[in-house]
Amino acid sequence: MGPLTLAVDAKSNCGVYSDACNRKMQKKLFASVNAGEETPFDFLRTLFEGVIAGGTAGVVVETALYPIDTIKTRLQAARGGGKIILKGLYSGLGGNIAGVLPASAVFLGVYEPAKQKLLRSLPENLSAVAHLTAGALGGLAASFIRVPTEVVKQRMQTGQFASAPNAVRLIVAKEGFKGLYAGYGSFLLRDLPFDALQFCLYEQLRIGYKLAAKRDLNDPENAIIGAFAGALTGAITTPLDVIKTRLMVQGSANQYKGIFDCVQTIVRDEGPQALLKGIGPRVLWIGIGGSIFFGVLESTKRFLAEKRPNKQQYSNPKQD
Repeated sequence: MGPLTLAVDAKSNCGVYSDACNRKMQKKLFASVNAGEETPFDFLRTLFEGVIAGGTAGVVVETALYPIDTIKTRLQAARGGGKIILKGLYSGLGGNIAGVLPASAVFLGVYEPAKQKLLRSLPENLSAVAHLTAGALGGLAASFIRVPTEVVKQRMQTGQFASAPNAVRLIVAKEGFKGLYAGYGSFLLRDLPFDALQFCLYEQLRIGYKLAAKRDLNDPENAIIGAFAGALTGAITTPLDVIKTRLMVQGSANQYKGIFDCVQTIVRDEGPQALLKGIGPRVLWIGIGGSIFFGVLESTKRFLAEKRPNKQQYSNPKQD
C-alpha cells in the first residue's frame, strides 16, 4: 500500500466555489483512507492469503503461549481454593495444534473476504460494522473446529487424559459425539463477541493510526496495537471464558445444566469474583498472543502479496 492520500473527486463538473462541490469534497475528505483506484475484488486470492496467514499466525501463537493458557484453564477449572499444579504445562499441545491450524485458517479465510466485501458495500463511516460482522462470521465458521479442539485441550490440561487420540475416543465412548461439542453454546457466547471486538478494535486502531501518521504501519506498531486489542478484549470477556471452561471440563458429571445454571452455581458457591478467575493469565496470554498473532499475520499477508504474479500493492487502504 502506498502513502495515504486524501481522495478528491477530480471528475466533478461543479464550480470550485459552489456549495454542491464543497459538500462533495467534504464527504470525500472525512475520514477517507482511499489512495488511488480500487483494485478488483479477488475472492479466491483473498481466501487463499487469509487461510495461509491465519494458519501461520495461529500455530505460532499457540506454540509460544500454551503454558500460560494451561495455567489459565487450571485456575478457572479449580473450584473453591483448589491447588494449581504447574507440571505438564504443554499437555495436549500436539492435538491442539492439529485443531488450531485449520481453525485459524478457516477464521481468516472467512474473515478477510467478508471484511473486504463489506467494506466495499458499506459507507466508510460504517467500517466498524464491517469489522464486527466479519469477525463474528469468522468466529462462527471456525467454531465447528475450535470447539472439539478446545474440549480435548482443556480436559488434557486439567489432567483428565494423557493423549489427544485417547481423549477423543473416551469422550465419544462415554458422552457420544456431542461430548466433543460440550459447552458449544457458551463457546459461541464467549468467542463471537470476542472475535468481533478484538478484530474491530485492531482494525479501527490501525485505521486511526494510519490517518494520524499518514503512512503505513510497521511490524512493531501492528504488534503493539494487536496486544492492546487482545488484552482489552480478553479482560472484558473473562466471565464468559470461565463459564465456557466449566461447561467444557465437567464431562459426563453434568454438574451444570446449562449456561445460566453454571453462572448461578458459581456465584452461589464461590461468589461473583469467581467469574474473574484466571483474568491475569488470560489478559497476559491474549495480550502477548495478540501481539504475536497480528504481527505474524500482517507480515505473512505482506509476504504473500509481494509474491503475487501481477505485483499488486500489498493492500488497498479501503480494505483495511
